[in-house]
Amino acid sequence: MEDSQIIDLYWERDERAISETDQKYGDYCRTIANNILTDREESEKCVNDVYWRVWNSIPPERPRILRAWLGKITRNAAINLWNLNHAKKRFGGMELLLSELDECVPSASSVELETETSEIGKCISAWLRSLPPDARKLFVRRYFNGESVRSLAQELRISPEKITQKLYRLRRSLKQILEKEGISL
Repeated sequence: MEDSQIIDLYWERDERAISETDQKYGDYCRTIANNILTDREESEKCVNDVYWRVWNSIPPERPRILRAWLGKITRNAAINLWNLNHAKKRFGGMELLLSELDECVPSASSVELETETSEIGKCISAWLRSLPPDARKLFVRRYFNGESVRSLAQELRISPEKITQKLYRLRRSLKQILEKEGISL
């Protein structure tokens, strides 16, 4: 089923919208959730929560790119659940991803709220658009979808070391752009 048809089902408040969403994007959402939560049961709870949020968001929203919109909701829901579950614990999955970005993205405590956060977001978006498509996809898959270096390497048929090097160069490039824009790290 086409995305526009799925969205129309939500607008009509037809419960088939959820099953169609799950059929088309369920594996995608579960992969994002599991990459962050590293627990299948928690990931499934997260995806169910995503469907609830989507049901309550459409209408009034009408996402232009359903897959990306679902990915963003899933990622945010998984991060929120991860934070809730690990409020005072140190944990490998998401913390590793965030620690890799520490040196090139300012921490929330050093950013003076929404205005600067918005500027950082615009700068990162412009930087991502300037990248070759393969590099952009690699960065997004690693740091937005939370995919492991090993799984990326297997899929792209290159060594994990090469992936790590490419990601390092991308982070270094992002850091240079942010510094050039006067965003303190």
